[in-house]
Amino acid sequence: MAERSTAAVDVADNSGDKPLAAEADKATADGVDIQTGRAADGPMPEEDGERTTAAPAAAPELHSGHKLARRYRLEECVTRVDGFSSWRAMDEKLRRAVGVHLLPADHPRARSVLAAARSSALLGDPRFVQVLDAVEENDLVYVVHEWLPDATELTALLAAGPLEPHEAYQLVSQVSQAMSAAHREGLAHLRLTPGAILRTSTGQYRVRGLAVNAALRGITSETPQRADTEAIGALLYAALTQRWPYETDAYGLTGLPKGVGLIAPDQVRAGVHRGLGELAMRALANDGATASRQEPACTTPEELAKAVAAMPRIRPPEPAFTAPLEYQHTTYQQGSYGRPTPPGVPSAQSVQVAPPPPPLQSRTGRALKWGVAALLIAALGLGSWQLADTLLNHGAQKGNSGTNNSTKTSPDDHPKEPERIPLSIQKAEEYYPDGKPQNIEGASNSHDGDPNSFWRTYAYNDGPDLGAYKEGVGLVFDLGSEQDVSAASIAFKFGGDHTTATIYAAPNMSSSTPVSSLHKIATGTTSDKQLDLVTQTPVKARYVVLWLTAMPKSGASDYSGAGYKQGITNVSFSRTS
Repeated sequence: MAERSTAAVDVADNSGDKPLAAEADKATADGVDIQTGRAADGPMPEEDGERTTAAPAAAPELHSGHKLARRYRLEECVTRVDGFSSWRAMDEKLRRAVGVHLLPADHPRARSVLAAARSSALLGDPRFVQVLDAVEENDLVYVVHEWLPDATELTALLAAGPLEPHEAYQLVSQVSQAMSAAHREGLAHLRLTPGAILRTSTGQYRVRGLAVNAALRGITSETPQRADTEAIGALLYAALTQRWPYETDAYGLTGLPKGVGLIAPDQVRAGVHRGLGELAMRALANDGATASRQEPACTTPEELAKAVAAMPRIRPPEPAFTAPLEYQHTTYQQGSYGRPTPPGVPSAQSVQVAPPPPPLQSRTGRALKWGVAALLIAALGLGSWQLADTLLNHGAQKGNSGTNNSTKTSPDDHPKEPERIPLSIQKAEEYYPDGKPQNIEGASNSHDGDPNSFWRTYAYNDGPDLGAYKEGVGLVFDLGSEQDVSAASIAFKFGGDHTTATIYAAPNMSSSTPVSSLHKIATGTTSDKQLDLVTQTPVKARYVVLWLTAMPKSGASDYSGAGYKQGITNVSFSRTS
């Protein structure tokens, strides 16, 4: 099939004008990360793409709580740029979270966005985030798509470090196969960035923004297959090295040194899988040549998918486990049951077992039994008498001491509480295992001792429990070295019903470690602005996670509207002396 520089296939315009696919020829790329609330814009190769400039158009002035088609309730505006806005919304009919792109109906790219959305919906491939609805209504054009709360963005995975070879293999294999299927239907992405790749909890990689994200920005390409192939190569390069394969920094990754050009992944980082490193170079633009041992360059996603399939399969690492204790055989299992009897050794049936001695049935035996019984009765009576005498004497002494009005109190009756020794916090970062941070730059305000500075969360419409939207929000603190953590003192920005907080011992500062694998230290709930968490048994930890699962309702502020939200002005940890 000949390449087409469009992000949509032939979808007829209801107005009778030229087809919507023609309007979608100006394929654009969305740099908006609506899952995390960050702009995902960054440097992309400009050789294969050209950005078209649209006339300025104001983004629709909508607010949280606004409903589209009496069904989609807007919850949170993630971004507002270039005449359109992106929202997290709630489908009140099916009670599920969805994502929504909004732009005015008179926006220069409104019709191409509709065409791209309808074309993407027709593909129906589960490897892509699905378009659920595309509507023009009341001077608005909006596109509704899936929202994956359990998925983690590739940007967050790479922030924790390069991927294991097996994970990088799965990434390039699944994405290249998905884009091959899309291009066979005439659909292109043109903006495959780490923000466009999501990893689900089951290990599946899904691509979001097919055609629609392209139609929102105005970037075209005369060779869309080559552009998407090079983008997949950049993703693989970043997964292997944790570096962006261009001179500019992007998506939280450091670019390559200026003036040296494109260098092989194994020259950037030691230990890179050789086959995957060569595959990344074959997919990336390299002056018409390749640094992959004279292998031909991959110019389409289908060629790249075939090259991945031709590689030896990379298996996942063997899980580490502790060897079980040596099995202890029982006496029955150590016997000769079921085993052949060696020659010359009598079998169990042939061995004569001596009968047990008869019970004491003679006259002497009966006398002995009665004598022992008498001795036991005498000993029992003597013990009872001594016990009664001791109790009576103790009661008399207590009565005499009762006449004395001055009662002495032992110092041990009121033991002193153990002294708490504060622990120094070296640094703090936001902990967001779901890949959707709240206020990354404000993490350092949570332990600076200034009551006027704080780390804040977004405002949510339902609460106080966050279960409807998120598992929780939180921070992770570095104590510098392993300490015996026994208490935490937390000062909140807002009071009210109610805040629930838990502290956990963590193995590192990474947000990729799930909450379920952390060791709980202490938990508590408060309606005030102060919460002290104390454990009876100190826990050794260098990294401590503070995790909020419920937040009170508060009014609008400079940073967010009214809703269920919280801020942390100061956190301190201590150990007992």
